[in-house]
Amino acid sequence: MNTLTRRGVLQTAATAGLLAAGPAVLSACATGGGDSDSKSAQGDKSDANPLGVKDDAPLEVVIFNGGFGEDYAKAHEAMYKEQYPKAEIKHSATQEIAKTLQPRFVDGSPPDMVNNSGSAQIDFNGLVSQNALTDLQPLLDAPSLDIPGKKVRDTLLPGSLLPGTYNGKVFSLNYAYTAYGIWYNEKLLADRGWQYPKTWDEMIALCRTIKAAGLAPWTYQGKHPRYMSWPILSAAAKMAGPEVLVAIDNLEPNAWKHEAIKAAAEAYSQLAVDGFILPGSEGLDHIQSQTEWSQGKAVFISCGSWLESEQKKVTPPDFRMAVAPTPSLGKGDKLPFEAIRGTAGEPYIVPAKAKNANGGMELMRIMLSQKGAADFTRKTSSLTCVAGAEEGVDLPPGLTSVTKVLKASGSNGFNWVYNSFYRRLERNLVDAACGDLFTKRINAQQFVEACQKGADEIAKDTSITKYKRS
Repeated sequence: MNTLTRRGVLQTAATAGLLAAGPAVLSACATGGGDSDSKSAQGDKSDANPLGVKDDAPLEVVIFNGGFGEDYAKAHEAMYKEQYPKAEIKHSATQEIAKTLQPRFVDGSPPDMVNNSGSAQIDFNGLVSQNALTDLQPLLDAPSLDIPGKKVRDTLLPGSLLPGTYNGKVFSLNYAYTAYGIWYNEKLLADRGWQYPKTWDEMIALCRTIKAAGLAPWTYQGKHPRYMSWPILSAAAKMAGPEVLVAIDNLEPNAWKHEAIKAAAEAYSQLAVDGFILPGSEGLDHIQSQTEWSQGKAVFISCGSWLESEQKKVTPPDFRMAVAPTPSLGKGDKLPFEAIRGTAGEPYIVPAKAKNANGGMELMRIMLSQKGAADFTRKTSSLTCVAGAEEGVDLPPGLTSVTKVLKASGSNGFNWVYNSFYRRLERNLVDAACGDLFTKRINAQQFVEACQKGADEIAKDTSITKYKRS
C-alpha cells in the first residue's frame, strides 16, 4: 500500500538495504530494545503521559524528503514541543535514508524516529530480522491523544497495521492511507461523453474509441514498470478472491501461476499488443509519464493516491483528477467492481537502540491524533490511516474521489504485503517481468513464470527471514 513509497511511495529502483550487508553488519544494532539509554529517557507514566516520556529528553527525527516534503513533520514536532517544552528537537530531512542512517544503525546511534521511505530506504526485512526496531504495541495500546475513550489502534482504518506487521508484531507505522487504482481526468471523459469502463471488454472498446480520437488510451511509468503489476494483481484478486494475494505473500509454490493472475496479465498485456499505450512510455520515469498524462496526452494511468500531490505543480487548473477501481475481468468475479486496493503506506519506525524511543512513539501518537492527521491532509493532499480525520478538510478533486471509492469499496477492500516482506521481489524481479510484458518481449504465461521464478529464489534463500500472513 507498502506502499506506497514514495516517498515510500515514490517507488523508483530498489537499492541497498541492511539485509544485503548480511547479519554481521547489523549485529551492532541487534537488540530487544529497552537498553540503558532508552530507560534513562523514560519519565513517569500518567494519563497525560501514557508512554512515560521524559519531558526534557532530546528527540531526533529524520524524515524522507519526498512527495510529502517535510513541513507536515515540522508541524507535528511543534505539537510535541507544546507538550514537552523542555525537549530539544533535532530535525533533518533526506532522500538518502539508507546511505544517511545505515552507519548509525550499525554503530548503535540511530535517531529516535525515522520516516524510512523512498527508493533508498533501509530494507525492512533486514531491520526486523535483526531486532533493530521497537515493537509499537505500547503506542497502539496507549489512549488516543484527542479521541476520548479510544486506544490509538481503535482510531485506525481497517488494514492499516497489516503492512508493518511481521509475525504478529507491528514494527512500522504506515501513516499515509493510499488507494490504488486507474486514474483519469473526469472533465475529459465528461466532455467527450465517455464513461469509465466497469468491465475489461468495455475498457478495450473505450481504448479503441480514444485511439480513434487521436489520443493515447494509456501510459505507464516505463522505467518502473511494476506500477502495472498493481492493476494485474488487483484484477486477479477481484476475479478469484483475496486468497490469491495471501498465497503470494506467503511464497506458496506456484502462487504466481494462478489462473486468475495469468488471465489478468493477458488482459493488461493487450494494451501493449493493440497499441493502446503512449509511444515511448517505456523510456519515461514516474514523473515524466505522469506529466504526459496530466497534460492530456494519455487518458489512463495506474498509480496510488499520492499522484495528485506529486503532480500538483504541473497539473492544469481545469484537470479534475479522479481514481476508479480496476475493471472486472468477467461476470464471475468474486469481488464486485467497486472493490479497490487500499492500504497504509509511508512507513515510520522507532529504532530499538533509540535513546528516546518513548519520545519517538509519542511523536507517532501526535501524528495519529485527529488534529495531527487533519493537518497532514491539509499540507499534503493525502489521507492518513486515522479514520475520519479528513472530515471538515477542504479536499482537492483527486482526494475527494479517493474518499468516494474507499467508501464504495467498504469491506471489499484488499491488499498484499509481499513487497514489504521481500522488497527485492517487487522492486527487481516483478519489475523486470512487467518491463518485458509491456514491451511485448514476453507473453502472459512467461510473465507469471518469471514472477514465480523470482518468488522461488526468495523462498530458497536461507539468508532471508520469511514471514507468514494469515
